[in-house]
Amino acid sequence: MRIGFVSLPLTGHLNPMTALARKLQSRGDEVRFIGVLDIEPAVRAANLSFEPYCEEEYPAGSVARIYAPIAKLHGLDVLRYQVEEISPKFLEAGLKHLPQKLVETGVEALVLDAVTLLQLVPISLGIPFVQVWNSLHLDFSGATPPTVFGWAHETTAEARTRNIEGVRTIGNLFVPNRAVAQAYAKENGLQIDWNDLSATTSKLAVITRRRGNLILRVHPGPPIFTMRDHSMTRKGASKCRSHGRSSPASR
Repeated sequence: MRIGFVSLPLTGHLNPMTALARKLQSRGDEVRFIGVLDIEPAVRAANLSFEPYCEEEYPAGSVARIYAPIAKLHGLDVLRYQVEEISPKFLEAGLKHLPQKLVETGVEALVLDAVTLLQLVPISLGIPFVQVWNSLHLDFSGATPPTVFGWAHETTAEARTRNIEGVRTIGNLFVPNRAVAQAYAKENGLQIDWNDLSATTSKLAVITRRRGNLILRVHPGPPIFTMRDHSMTRKGASKCRSHGRSSPASR
């Protein structure tokens, strides 16, 4: 199978994504890693095929300049800057160029960084996709606390109410991103319930990083795999809910 990977152009995202891509490649799948020019050295160093896109919007050297202000921020301010100042422009460029890149490369399935809304592209094209949380998992259900707040995991009704309020706070930050996504969805005839933050989540599988000894089990939802040490092990995969379905990540 020819599998495409799309990651945020950040080391903490690229390391686990290239590790997973190499694992799939070692099992016989053909991998095409799609990204802006600045990630090419990391992708090539992992012995993966690199496919550039958004070259005009993000020429070589642009990522360091764009992300420089984040070095002075902390906590929720980091997320706020990301989703208000960086993500909408990345998303707009990605939605513009990714469809054609998928056609050119003949990709049959996608592995996407979960913090983007680029999943609208495979949804519109009917291409199967899974998502990877390279940062700590952001659970939209309220079953677990949003990671940016640092709250302890509790199962009480009060804690769940607190978690849901936290999700709403985060959701409000994504308004600029959502506006870009909504325009794309309308243009491509996609019917999305934008009040449901999980509406575009993969129905096949979500790969998430382990938070301490907590294994996320969110109902209802897709199978959830755990990933440790920049690779997804069979042991981790065996702990997910498979529902009898498979995905590139579970093979």
